[in-house]
Amino acid sequence: MIEVSDISFKYAGSKTPVFSDFSLKIGEGRICGLLGKNGTGKSTLLYLIAGLLRPQRGSVAFEGVETARRRVDVLREMFLVPEEFYLPDVSLDAYVRTNAPFYPRFSREVLDRCLADFGLDRPLRLGKLSMGQKKKVYMSFALAAGTRLVLMDEPTNGLDIPSKSTFRRVVAQCMADDRTLIISTHQVHDVEQLLDHLLIISTEGILLDASVSDVCSRYSFEFRQPGQPLDDAVYSEPTLQGNAVIARRADGAPETQLGLELLFDAVVQGKIGSGDLQAGKEVRP
Repeated sequence: MIEVSDISFKYAGSKTPVFSDFSLKIGEGRICGLLGKNGTGKSTLLYLIAGLLRPQRGSVAFEGVETARRRVDVLREMFLVPEEFYLPDVSLDAYVRTNAPFYPRFSREVLDRCLADFGLDRPLRLGKLSMGQKKKVYMSFALAAGTRLVLMDEPTNGLDIPSKSTFRRVVAQCMADDRTLIISTHQVHDVEQLLDHLLIISTEGILLDASVSDVCSRYSFEFRQPGQPLDDAVYSEPTLQGNAVIARRADGAPETQLGLELLFDAVVQGKIGSGDLQAGKEVRP
């Protein structure tokens, strides 16, 4: 669905490029988590995919069409929810009348269901809503638009704890086999149960590009009491309860739940990478 080919990009006035010869492919039907430290270009990558930024070299294509061309038939198939956005001081109905016709598969039924799940009752005046409520409305509209690609930048920022749980449920209900959602976030606990693919990037490039099922089939995530051996640990971190551990999953052992924050730390520190998930590869010491 998305192919990023050898792109280089830097902002005007900056001497340091955000991306240099960066390449990536993302298939359809995924909920992909885009993770990385601050300044690694996560938001920039979303804007490049959406065609709002253009690489100085290389290309970004959606189903074979460069997104920088901003073709209407491509724009109708993608929706970007930025971390910061503006909603006009109009009624929700007026907003829908103005914007929904651009998206051929827009569903008012889906929009109303998402809003109801978020606890927002009609009628709504967008300018009178809190920032958290505006985010719920905007994300609901994005999902109701019916586009094949949805890009979300820090979608759970500004949401309270119950709304974060609702967000996961709403997204899961709106996914389809031909739809892809890319979520850029620092709040890994908010989305780790939702994701089925992981993309961790750094200023050097891609550190991990793997499905959650591949990660969990290869590694176990567990807590060990103080004094329990760590000889088989690929990576460990001390906690108040003992040690949080990533270890090689033994043959026949039950699969454990993904510990995304622990995995992120292990990847950033070079203990696990995409190559370690390939058949026949040994984990790094």
